[in-house]
Amino acid sequence: MLNNSIYQYLLDLRENNNRDWFHANKAQYNKAKKDFELFVELSIEQIKAIDPSVAGNNAKDCIFRIFRDVRFSNDKRPYKTNFGAFIARGGRKSKYGGYYIHIEPEQCFLGGGCYMPESKTLKAIREEIFHHPEEFKAIVENAEFKKHYPELYGDKLKTAPRGYPKDFEYIQFLNHKHYAVSKSISDETVTSDKFPIAIQEAFEVLHPLNQFLNDIVEDL
Repeated sequence: MLNNSIYQYLLDLRENNNRDWFHANKAQYNKAKKDFELFVELSIEQIKAIDPSVAGNNAKDCIFRIFRDVRFSNDKRPYKTNFGAFIARGGRKSKYGGYYIHIEPEQCFLGGGCYMPESKTLKAIREEIFHHPEEFKAIVENAEFKKHYPELYGDKLKTAPRGYPKDFEYIQFLNHKHYAVSKSISDETVTSDKFPIAIQEAFEVLHPLNQFLNDIVEDL
């Protein structure tokens, strides 16, 4: 169960996204951050039982900073209005597929996989799928998987990637720019004792996709 201090802080920050308010309420931020770190530590232990490859991480390895990079953005708000953690081999900056927890009032979600893989990794994933399409299909079109993740996340190419035939039977699996998934979780679930159950269910069905992706990344 997620501590309510996290939600309240994020709601307050949403209404007061400026440096003066942030520094004046630093104690509230520190409390929410500490509570989220504890929650992530517990989640790592839970996920480790599903996917032992995440062993060795701690919360600080996995949690993203709350500070926004505004250098190239028209949106100059200095702080994110969410807490997020990517739990994977190597932590939040890992190239491996992993498990993502996003906490933001009215916009919470669970997900994972490989989001924005670098070009070398993306090419290797497409090549593996091209040569073993049935294996990939069995993962992403599994009924239990689709119940949680009806489709892969993000933008797709409008045509076949360069070097692949347009009439390839499974071309829809090669057009993705990300090999990641997500599912929305209600605030009611996140702030109740049902949340660990939701995490368990969502990440158990995600594990085969991460295993498929990580076997590829490991060989690069």
